[in-house]
Amino acid sequence: MIFRRIVLVLVLVGGFWYLINHSRPVNQALPGGTMHLTEAHAAPEYDAEELSNISVYKKALPSVVNITATSVAYNFFYGVVPQQGQGSGFILNKEGQILTNYHVISNGDQRLARNTEVEVTTSDKHHYKANVMATDRHHDLALLQIKGAQNLVPAVLASSHDLAVGQKVYAIGNPFGLNGTMTTGSISALRSIHGPTGDPIENAIQTDAAINPGNSGGPLLNSRGEVIGITSLIATNPNQGVDQSAGIGFAIPIDTAKAVLGDFQRYGRVRRPALGISSIPIGPDLASQMGLPAQAGVLIQQVLPGGPAERAGLHGGNQTAYLDNQQIYLGGDLIVGIDGQEVSSGQDIAEAMDKHQVGDTITITFFRGRRKLTVKVTLGEAGERSA
Repeated sequence: MIFRRIVLVLVLVGGFWYLINHSRPVNQALPGGTMHLTEAHAAPEYDAEELSNISVYKKALPSVVNITATSVAYNFFYGVVPQQGQGSGFILNKEGQILTNYHVISNGDQRLARNTEVEVTTSDKHHYKANVMATDRHHDLALLQIKGAQNLVPAVLASSHDLAVGQKVYAIGNPFGLNGTMTTGSISALRSIHGPTGDPIENAIQTDAAINPGNSGGPLLNSRGEVIGITSLIATNPNQGVDQSAGIGFAIPIDTAKAVLGDFQRYGRVRRPALGISSIPIGPDLASQMGLPAQAGVLIQQVLPGGPAERAGLHGGNQTAYLDNQQIYLGGDLIVGIDGQEVSSGQDIAEAMDKHQVGDTITITFFRGRRKLTVKVTLGEAGERSA
């Protein structure tokens, strides 16, 4: 009987000691008392959206690279001064070809300095010297080549043909030098914009996904982790200064980049056919508000001086207006067809250009006022200027 009592006492004492030492592992005695914390007892669970985000990041990150371009400039007061710019890019194939923005490797200058050195850092922290294989200033694209890299993971390229406003997108890059940063958002619009040299880029992808300096040249991805665009431009608020982002970024559509890459391969340079216009798409509601004679089409905003459209007699707008806080021009010709095919978006024009070469002649159907007209236009080369 006495033995049983002793055993019971020992069990109780042992249990009490265990509770004191193990029941509150995160409570810490502090000078002012004890801090009581509640700790999770299970691994975190992710909802469907979080799992999708994680999947996109894991799939795409190995294909994204950091790019550093270093050049030297002469300053009257300081002599030779090194200039360095940073951006992003993504791997196209296992042979080490990489796509990025032209302005990333040119440090924002119009022309690439001969003494510019470009270095690529892959996601596994390996560094490689890169050669500039080809450039397209007008579409803000550059093709780089690295050698000796092992186990490269090429990005998967989708099509930008069927993109929709509201579609979820992801941007991965190196904003402010913070490697491997992902931001999320949606497609806000698909519109014609002016590239760094003033040339129009049709069907550019507008997004509210955060894009900052250093993101340039990186991929804009769909929910499957496939590249649909190349992040390139940041809209700024002129009332707050050029350094204040308006929360709007733009990406070059991947189909445009594919066409440019095709030119690189065939000609060693870019020979994109172009009309030489900037435009906005018109749908039924907007057509009704503007009193236009067609329910859909592409309204010419501007014609490039000396370009194919101007030579053919097409007109841009001459009346300033605002659409969703964006300045537009009214009064220009409304394009509704090319070679008998209906036109209702910048993508329709881009697809028509992809079917032709520089120097081909196409037939454009358009409205000027309420008159329906046709005109033949001989396609020029993207980026051409009048003599």
